[in-house]
Amino acid sequence: MARELVKRFRELLDADLANVEAGYYPRELLFQFPLLRYLSQAPSQFIELPKIASRRRENRWRDLPEGLDLDRFPHYYRRNFHWQTDGWLSRRSARAYDFEVELLFGGTADIMRRMAIPPVVEALAGRAAPRVLDVGCGTGRFLLQLSAALPAARWYGLDLSAFYVKEAAETLANIPDVSLVVDNAEAMPFVDGGFDAVTSVFLFHELPRATRRAVLAEMVRVAAPGSTVVVCDSAQAIDSPELMPALEGFARTYHEPFYLDYVQDPLEAMFEAAGLEAVTSRPFSVSKVVTGRVPAAA
Repeated sequence: MARELVKRFRELLDADLANVEAGYYPRELLFQFPLLRYLSQAPSQFIELPKIASRRRENRWRDLPEGLDLDRFPHYYRRNFHWQTDGWLSRRSARAYDFEVELLFGGTADIMRRMAIPPVVEALAGRAAPRVLDVGCGTGRFLLQLSAALPAARWYGLDLSAFYVKEAAETLANIPDVSLVVDNAEAMPFVDGGFDAVTSVFLFHELPRATRRAVLAEMVRVAAPGSTVVVCDSAQAIDSPELMPALEGFARTYHEPFYLDYVQDPLEAMFEAAGLEAVTSRPFSVSKVVTGRVPAAA
């Protein structure tokens, strides 16, 4: 399996460079890694490690900040995913998230996110000012990269955590035409057919099975007829059976209560059941990108 992971890592780097050479995104994205900021966060993350180990050992997945009205959030959200302090419910968590994910993926998280850019660029070719929504936008890293590929677009991000949306606002402070909303992706506060592309990155594996379908249905609802829906998330058994020991180990090591169900719940079938057409899927390292087209209006 180690050999397979190394092979996929090399293929991921090749795909990243090929995307630049094909004009999908500018070369500077290859060097947009905020190394100094991540290095400054390293000492606090080392302090965090014993806390994570303690939560895992004692199974304290309900260890969340005091003083929050947890009833405002869905039941599946009221937990500290990855055993991280505060779950998704503090600025401390939001500031540490990108570094933690890059550490987990050996510095390839941004690269895997970039694999979702080409289908969006292809779908929006020739459009003057397309409207793009990123669902579960988190700290805004994907929107930041996508905006470099499509500088004339109008950007929208939605996330359930107000703390992460505040972090995203800082991440995207220099990007024009950005609107960020704190709300539940199961019932988005947007009109039908209002976006020319709808994306989601690393969200679906954090959701229960029924919620995945509810969120995808909402993504399809708010996407315009003929537009594109793109999901980038973890690899699954259907496309990466040789990685199953690593995927199962990930679920055991981190607090990922819905992950093992996710890897056995093909996104491709979910897209087709949601009415999307021309569904395509491609694995990238330990992730995959699935794309579908909303049927054109009759």
